[in-house]
Amino acid sequence: YNGWLIVSVSRVARPRGRRAEDWGSMTRRRLMPARDLNHDMVRSALQKDGWTITDDPYVIAYGDLTLFADLGAERTLAAERNGERIVVEIKSFPGPSPVREFQSALGQYELYRSLLELIEAERQLYLAVSDAVYEVFFLREAIQVILRRNSIRLIIVDLAQEEIVQWIK
Repeated sequence: YNGWLIVSVSRVARPRGRRAEDWGSMTRRRLMPARDLNHDMVRSALQKDGWTITDDPYVIAYGDLTLFADLGAERTLAAERNGERIVVEIKSFPGPSPVREFQSALGQYELYRSLLELIEAERQLYLAVSDAVYEVFFLREAIQVILRRNSIRLIIVDLAQEEIVQWIK
């Protein structure tokens, strides 16, 4: 079913282009996107950096809308009792058009951020990308402008070493 995993029973609308008989067996199930290609490496990098993974996936539910970000994590800092809590959306940009992938990621990021502000404002949302994607695509001047204008927080990950290279707030 096009990269989506069935995770629980619920009611969902039939996607455009699907015949009712093809979709009928799934009408009472909720769908969750399949994990990103870099999911396990980013998760490992966060753990190496001292984060505890609290949710995999992190469920964002508001009203009748349920969304799934890749990870929820927290870490307790020595100087702070409450610690930090984050939600991480992981993107690998596998398609032929990084601009199209970025458009999709930007929309998803804004959707998640808007709902997080309503349900769990203390959690900070981050977009995690590989250092290779960051260097080739995210350092472009136009992309940097868009990131700043939209206050996108980034985690840059060295996938080979499974280590966080940089946090950009």
